[in-house]
Amino acid sequence: MSPKPDDPSSPQSGDPATPSTGSSESTAGSEPTVESEAVSSEAATTAVPTTASPTTDAPTTEVPTADSSNADSPATDSPDAGPSRRTVQAAKARRLLALVAIGAVGAAAVTIGVSGGFDRSENLPAPTAAGSSAGTVSFDSSDAGDCLQWTPTDDPDTDRQDLAEVSCAEPHRFEVARTVNLAAFPVAEFATGSPYPDATRFAALRDEHCVAAVQDYTGGRFDPTGRYSVGLMFPSQAGWANGERSIRCGIQQTGATSALQEMVGRVADQDQSTVWDAGTCVGVESGVPTDPVDCGTAHAFEVVSVVDLGAQFPGGLPSVDDQDRYLEPTCTQAAEAYLGGPDVLRDKTLTLFWDNVDASSWMAGSRRVSCSVGKEVESGGFAAIVGSAKGDITIDGVAPVPPPPVPDGRSLPTPLPGAAPLPGA
Repeated sequence: MSPKPDDPSSPQSGDPATPSTGSSESTAGSEPTVESEAVSSEAATTAVPTTASPTTDAPTTEVPTADSSNADSPATDSPDAGPSRRTVQAAKARRLLALVAIGAVGAAAVTIGVSGGFDRSENLPAPTAAGSSAGTVSFDSSDAGDCLQWTPTDDPDTDRQDLAEVSCAEPHRFEVARTVNLAAFPVAEFATGSPYPDATRFAALRDEHCVAAVQDYTGGRFDPTGRYSVGLMFPSQAGWANGERSIRCGIQQTGATSALQEMVGRVADQDQSTVWDAGTCVGVESGVPTDPVDCGTAHAFEVVSVVDLGAQFPGGLPSVDDQDRYLEPTCTQAAEAYLGGPDVLRDKTLTLFWDNVDASSWMAGSRRVSCSVGKEVESGGFAAIVGSAKGDITIDGVAPVPPPPVPDGRSLPTPLPGAAPLPGA
């Protein structure tokens, strides 16, 4: 995330799962690789948005995986930038989003523990050519290219009772990339009567088998830092005891609360950028962005625009500097139009920031980034904003106080001790 140059007159500061007993195969989200740091957890992870650029910050069952953050692009102070421009250091913004992914991983692990796994004996309604359900097939027969849907509940006795194979053009929560039969590996760990693996081992199996499986399945068009994550469906403890050794690698989308989100369409056929529509507010918990919420509740940032970098850069991947040079005026113009004037951002002490696209995302076909407004706090993280930035807001419970107006003309710097007098002095 790259921030805008700070306004000198208004200073500002500044990705495990626990399997449980049950009669179903449980899922662990996988953690996507992050450019310089990977998030490692016991089970699932969540797909989280990444941000980058100049003005202020912004961000089962089968469990989703965590997203990664983009390369840093430092913000620079510019006396000619204008009083309405405020920025947060890109490196800080990206680290914040990495923390979001880490938090999602932990939350997803809880879901897995509660949900249990899937048993070989479970039946799935089979989709017809039109996409509706007709007849049943064994869950054990689901394979690469199948999309699975169910209604999640908090009750292990009722969760996923309507599990069905559906057309991928319909809403679904899991897209199968590969089925791996662990019994094919001649090791005691997977032999008949072997102990049930713990959450850490299932997470390791996900990393060992599913990351490569998803990349192969998508033809290399999986964005490891995009909105989707690598997931694992594994046998329940009861299923394992009955000899079930098949695990399913796939793709899922998880929110910060760890619940799997519905997806539409095959992942490899779409732009996987982590963006939200303009007007979306993303919640905040302990300074960390979460999931979209009503703007009337506490949130970390508000999206003012979505920009398609592919239109400006039809060739290869533009550098972060080139992206920033294009996005700074583009996002600034979008923010001013969204907020209703050039001084609103400054008067509300907010910062404008945007995402950058990294090499792995660009190669996967991701081209879109969000321009957002929020407020970073000195200790790191985001302040809690209530209300849309288009109207009255509070920041951490207090109405913002506009900074003093910037005087007309260009001020001269204070001379260093011993320096010659300034011209005209």
